[in-house]
Amino acid sequence: MGKAVFAFIVIGLLIGFSWPARHARVPGGAGSLAHEVVLTRGSTGHFFTDARVNGRADIHFVVDTGATIVALTVDDARDLGLDIDPARFDVVGEGAGGAVRGQNVMIDRITVGDLTVEHVPAVVLEGGTMSLLGQSFLSHIDHVDISGDYMSLH
Repeated sequence: MGKAVFAFIVIGLLIGFSWPARHARVPGGAGSLAHEVVLTRGSTGHFFTDARVNGRADIHFVVDTGATIVALTVDDARDLGLDIDPARFDVVGEGAGGAVRGQNVMIDRITVGDLTVEHVPAVVLEGGTMSLLGQSFLSHIDHVDISGDYMSLH
């Protein structure tokens, strides 16, 4: 699992800076404490959340503030109805184990609690075991704070 997370981070760093910035839409105004989402650290030391993606499916994500981009598993991408073809995956980055293959995609909307970000760049990774919520989502949230075993998004 450690190599996979490392690979996601490396991929994010290689790909994420090339995507344009987008905006967050929060009912009642960004930064309002009424729209705070608090996540509790799991037993593995990571933060996890379920997010509504494209208004269609709830996807379970590991939240990774060090990853530049959202990464989806092939199964999650299929559940979302994204147009992917693993036979056409290209090299999208370099990980600890070598070249990492996948496909760049654009997600229309990701919602965590009352926090919504639209037009989110992402990558579907070959062999990924868990979808990852990276900075292509998190950077559009006003505040992402970690204190002890809690992560606050607002």
